[in-house]
This record gives sequence, structure tokens and C-alpha cells, in this order.
Amino acid sequence: MRPALICALLMTAIAVLVQAAKPVRPAALTIVLEFQGPHSERSVDAMKRELEGIMSGAPVSLEWRSPAEVVGAAVDNLVVFRFKGKCILEPVGYLLDERGPLAFTYSADRAIQPFSEVACDQVTAAVRPAMSGSDFAKADLLLGRALARVVAHELLHMLSKSSSHARTGLAGEALTGQQLIAPVLQFTPADFDRIYTLP
Repeated sequence: MRPALICALLMTAIAVLVQAAKPVRPAALTIVLEFQGPHSERSVDAMKRELEGIMSGAPVSLEWRSPAEVVGAAVDNLVVFRFKGKCILEPVGYLLDERGPLAFTYSADRAIQPFSEVACDQVTAAVRPAMSGSDFAKADLLLGRALARVVAHELLHMLSKSSSHARTGLAGEALTGQQLIAPVLQFTPADFDRIYTLP
């Protein structure tokens, strides 16, 4: 084989490998946060950081907006999270029936909608018994972590267009207070495989 032909074949092979090695740019997902009660900005910042870490293995990049920022704007791949109740972990809790859901995502005609409600009072009631004395010094961080995991769970329903759950873990049917504030709780590769590719 001629040296010129060998060189051309090698250059073509290298170009193909370089093209294949280029990272695929994830689709932008705009998340609107709407708080209907008091909340801690430190907890919200911690929630955003935690959620970005959880979703780092998904084919999406997260963009954060307030309701006012999307009014009249053309936004693709928009999901809305409404936070009801007090999104603040106060030093002394109050009695609350803990049997309700931490959050839920709306559906219509069995189709999952891009709209979810987070019950902050339920989240704080689940988290408080899992905290020890030293945990209360970092209450904002732990509440943000807990909220991020609740949001991530609902986000997986939205992105997979399914109400099904995994057997255990972050995509499991129920999350305990301990899971909500544990140092690490991630989706599995199988959880991410359920996500449909956004346009």
C-alpha cells in the first residue's frame, strides 16, 4: 500500500475517533422554583448544588429561573416546582401527620406533566427525627440536601414520563428522613437509562 494512502486512512480513522470522543452537549432543562411560604436562601442554594450533583449523570443541564423570569418567555424543556408550607428547618418542630407524600407530580390522562408540588412541612417532619444534635448547626445545608433529593425523585418521573419506581434508593417509592440527609444518595445508571432524550 502506498504511504500516501496509508496516511489518508490513518487521518480518516483519527478524525472519526476524535468526533466520537467529543462530549455530547446535554439538553438544557429550565427549572422554575416557586415558593409559597417562607424559605431559606441558604437551603435553596444547597438544594441547587445537590441537585446538580445528582443529575450530573443525566443527559440534561439545569438552568434555574423564578416564575417572573419565564413570564412571556419562550422556554423549551420547562418544569415547575411549587414549594408549599415552610421550607425552613426550625429549632423546634410542631406536630404534623407524617404519613403524607413529600411531593407529587401532576398527571393528566395518565401522562406525566412537568409540574410538581413539594410539601416542605412533610419534608422537615421527615428530616427532623433523623438529625442528631450536631446536625442542627448545619440545618440549612441538610434541608437543602433533602429538598434536592425530593425534587430529583420527582424530576425523574417527569423526564422518564413514568410514575414507576425502583426497588430501592433515590428512585424508590419512599424516601426516609435518613436517606434525605445522608452524605450520599444518587441515582443508579439504570435510573438514568429511563430518561428520554430531550429535544
